[in-house]
Amino acid sequence: MTPLFIDAGLLRHRAAIERNDVVPDAMGGGQDVWVEIGETSVRLEPLAVDVDERLGQRVGTATHRVTLRARPGLDRGMAFRVGGRRFVIRTLHDPDETGRYLVCRCEAEA
Repeated sequence: MTPLFIDAGLLRHRAAIERNDVVPDAMGGGQDVWVEIGETSVRLEPLAVDVDERLGQRVGTATHRVTLRARPGLDRGMAFRVGGRRFVIRTLHDPDETGRYLVCRCEAEA
């Protein structure tokens, strides 16, 4: 397989990598808290916007492709934060199986 060429200049957005932790509350439940665990440079590409109807309301979901240099410890359910926007990782894969890059399909959090 021919290695994929990705221009490093395309990784132009600085993104914080976040993990979602559940902090117990006084009522026996929990509250989601995003904890920053690292930082990286990414390429952000919008892919699609889907609109569903839930409980009589229209709800939109925007998906993005996020490309970055491969790094250990990244997993589904984590997120990239770029400025005030959060992109939750739904899938990730190595596009050419060389271990150099990761491509993540993410949902923009509303």
